[in-house]
Amino acid sequence: MTLDIAALQADLQAKGIDVLRLIFPDVLGITRSKDLLVSQLHRAKSPLFCQGVWVTTTGGDVLDGNDIMSSGLPDLLTQIDPNTLTMMPWEPGVALVIGDAFNADHSVSQIAPRSVLQNVIAEYAALGLTPTVGPELEFYIANYDEENGWSRSLSRTGRVYTTGESVDPGGEFLNLMRMLDGMDIGVFAGNHEFSPSQYEINLWHSEALDAADRTFLFKTAVRDIVARTGKHALFVGKPWDDEGGSGFHLHFSVVDKDGNNIMSDGGAGLSETANHMIGGILAHAGSLAALSNPTVNAFKRLGPDTLAPYRANWGHDNRSAMLRVPPERGAGTRLEVRLGDPAANPYLLIASTLAAGLDGIKRKLAAPAAVEGWAYEDESAPILPMTLNAALDALDADTAMRETMGSTIINVFSVLKRDEVMRYEDTVTDKATREVSQWEIDEYFADY
Repeated sequence: MTLDIAALQADLQAKGIDVLRLIFPDVLGITRSKDLLVSQLHRAKSPLFCQGVWVTTTGGDVLDGNDIMSSGLPDLLTQIDPNTLTMMPWEPGVALVIGDAFNADHSVSQIAPRSVLQNVIAEYAALGLTPTVGPELEFYIANYDEENGWSRSLSRTGRVYTTGESVDPGGEFLNLMRMLDGMDIGVFAGNHEFSPSQYEINLWHSEALDAADRTFLFKTAVRDIVARTGKHALFVGKPWDDEGGSGFHLHFSVVDKDGNNIMSDGGAGLSETANHMIGGILAHAGSLAALSNPTVNAFKRLGPDTLAPYRANWGHDNRSAMLRVPPERGAGTRLEVRLGDPAANPYLLIASTLAAGLDGIKRKLAAPAAVEGWAYEDESAPILPMTLNAALDALDADTAMRETMGSTIINVFSVLKRDEVMRYEDTVTDKATREVSQWEIDEYFADY
């Protein structure tokens, strides 16, 4: 893609934008950014960053994944994707744009999560298929001060599917919805969830890369908008011992070259393609657990009777299963993977889910029988990994996932996360505890 800097510059200036904030996700999903003066865009055609950003932990240590340190911490180049440009209504004069990442020799970075997803989408395109994704994310709004630490903004449980003064006394969530609407990133609905200060916002479905971009923009924006109120948005799976966890659910389908949804059999059932994708996703559930639940904390959300997944199973309109098939058919036929944690990198979560489904299509994997009733009691289905370490073992051994996503990204992800597990286990006394430790609070709350 050739970028017309002069045209972009003129367009931004006409809109009153004097600062362009270039953002991209690191491997952890944390937003990395650089502010570019619009008047000087001709001098910043390919903004530079250090490749150490790929292997920097939440604690600030730089590891040697992919020999980045031993190579002397070389540069990475970024390239503005003007199709991702959006305004920041809460910050007049500033616009957001996502950048693609390249190595110093201008080759595409195989570590960059956006590039990984683009590679997976290309595999679908080679089969004449296009995946469509609809994300749903839950998060908490929390207070923080040095004396009392972290706490929820509200205290009363059980106000699920409510809005207004009782669950938004300062109007912060209402303001958040208005600001997100001004970004035009597909936000269309939101509400308070079951737990106090827990909210869910829905984004409209679109092609996979666009959906991932919009999710990344969404998470970046929510953190920034909420921070300006003096509070914090927590995209952490299980921040509180006494309340439920937050999820990142993916609704997805596949369309053919004519735009037809091929997940339905034309009647009330699912197509062979949908059946194979279910088979692939369940076959790779262990490795998906690592990329969709990328923190030690995330696995304290998973378990029996939690409304978070526990077994690798699927069911028709069954929210107790890992994979739910919503009741709509025809153009609305889709799968809902309920495994994800809001801390997940949206590009890697979507890429890995699609990679698993693609393996199912290619190998014509058959889905097991759909579970009936309370899916946690389905002893025919294997239990999901219950720790990050166990999930990483599954991911490291998953050759099909490596072939589709690339070994480089999986190796770097594993290096970062093995270090995370080691630091956690070196700190906590009871390594098997299901309670949220102070280490998790210190490690995740400020960054996720």
